[in-house]
Amino acid sequence: MIELGEIQEGLAKEEFFLEYLPICSLKSNRCVGAEALIRWRRGSTVLLPGEFIPRVENTPFSGLLTYWVIETVGRELGSWLRTHAGVRLHINVPPEILGRGGIAYAVAKAGLMDVAHKIVLEVTERGVPDKLGIEALTAAGRYGIQVALDDVGVEAENLAVLSRAHIDIIKIDKSLADKLCDEDGLPQWLQVLSAILRVMPLQVIIEGVESEGQVEKLKEAGIELVQGLYFSPPLSAEAFAAFARSRQ
Repeated sequence: MIELGEIQEGLAKEEFFLEYLPICSLKSNRCVGAEALIRWRRGSTVLLPGEFIPRVENTPFSGLLTYWVIETVGRELGSWLRTHAGVRLHINVPPEILGRGGIAYAVAKAGLMDVAHKIVLEVTERGVPDKLGIEALTAAGRYGIQVALDDVGVEAENLAVLSRAHIDIIKIDKSLADKLCDEDGLPQWLQVLSAILRVMPLQVIIEGVESEGQVEKLKEAGIELVQGLYFSPPLSAEAFAAFARSRQ
């Protein structure tokens, strides 16, 4: 098991780095943003978030890593956010640190307050924040910061209820996208989602899109925003900027 001291040492040795997973529009074929993903290079091995993030949950290192991500985003892509219209940068935020006063400070310290309206805070469906966190998400909206509910994997009948929550964006889990080509026509959850999008300002991003067949069904359903290996793997900041230019 990874010890917290190892994570602290990894930060001190600058072993952590970010990659950016592009978000693309099926309507315009443009790259409209990215999700910042933290990585940990330990010797010749690169650890993905699932291998160390659970260890820091509900510890002081949860906030520490989140603030490091925000600062790094500001350094690597702050100028990109300022010089490109209609783009957004998604940052994963653990629910336990919301409402504790650090997010707004970290955004300001990273020099991102002037582009706060281009920042999206992602919280997981499994980790709905407490009262303080919900208040913090509401306050974030005053700066124009949007909120996305990540890893949504609900049954079709629950999507309508979910859409009425105080959330700007929902991200549909890869497990649902994986099943898109298993049946003829559009699955029930996608039909319900398509109907919701016609009457509500809610935005939807489908995660884990990897095939032309998936893309065609999503276009048929009127889904616009997607991310996945069909478009690009996670990229370094420099490679992401080049990818985004190619998708202007």
